[in-house]
Amino acid sequence: MSAMNDDPQALLRELRASIDNIDAALIHMLAERFRRTKAVGVLKATHGLPPADPAREQAQIARLRRLADDAHLDPDFAEKFLNFIIREVIRHHEMLASSGNGGDITNSVAKSGE
Repeated sequence: MSAMNDDPQALLRELRASIDNIDAALIHMLAERFRRTKAVGVLKATHGLPPADPAREQAQIARLRRLADDAHLDPDFAEKFLNFIIREVIRHHEMLASSGNGGDITNSVAKSGE
């Protein structure tokens, strides 16, 4: 790494490439998460369960705050991030519930999460 210290532009490219890889992994992980929450939404719509589960949401927020703290990430940021995802999940679960058939909106719900 000493050679990199002599070339800050090379180090910058290396760091940015690493960030780009992490961003790609995050997108793929979110996509997988949303596929799972779509299945939850279909299950809820099929059985007439409510789109939102406030107790689950609160437990998830507390869990993510602990994980963030353990990872030395701002727990407030983690909570804001999860709240954004939860809002999207609920919105898509509501769409499933109102459609009466979860299979008809596969593509839009694949963009949500629980």
